[in-house]
Amino acid sequence: MRYLGHAKRFDLMVTFSCMVLLGYFGWHAFLGPKGFAFLNTLNNQVAELAQDFEAISAKSISLETQVRLMRPESIDPDMLDELARGMLELVRPGDIVVRID
Repeated sequence: MRYLGHAKRFDLMVTFSCMVLLGYFGWHAFLGPKGFAFLNTLNNQVAELAQDFEAISAKSISLETQVRLMRPESIDPDMLDELARGMLELVRPGDIVVRID
């Protein structure tokens, strides 16, 4: 009979320990520093970084197009003239220059 009393006490201790662990992990899941609120913050950061990635990808495609036009086998004279004038700030005689700040 005494053995059954120890078994019940042991069962209560195990149940209590499990409830404490469940409470601990539950608190951390909802209110802890790495809980659901942190997950929302991470999702927002992922959305912002995805937008940045799209902008950078578009810029990369634009630059690749300009580089492709500058290759010796397919050089576009208009593109070369435009880039040279912009970088060197030179004009031909008779050109009209309008500066916009």
